[in-house]
Amino acid sequence: MDLKYFEKLLLERKEQILKNISSADSEIENLKDSEINDEIDFANICTDNMIEFAIKSQQIQELKEIEEALQKIKNGDYGICEMCGEPIKPLRLKIKPYAKYCIICREVIEKDKNVEI
Repeated sequence: MDLKYFEKLLLERKEQILKNISSADSEIENLKDSEINDEIDFANICTDNMIEFAIKSQQIQELKEIEEALQKIKNGDYGICEMCGEPIKPLRLKIKPYAKYCIICREVIEKDKNVEI
């Protein structure tokens, strides 16, 4: 497995997320400074603020997963499923370079989540 390739993918995605978070912070600040003229403006600003916050939260979670994957590269255990211990297929890692689970274990986890709900 070409670890340098995956490290580059992870670092590029990390850089993009940091830019996105910075942009979201600016957008939230702009929304706070917006002049509210009526209830519709207020509702729109609240909705926009919630959307920006949700996107930022998701990006922060992805950033944590990227940091974990970069640490795994350093530790020498990148690309190993955390559930079964088998190698994660390179195609899956190309699509989601911070994947923690092989596709089979991921399906098991998703099925279990759906059962709990």
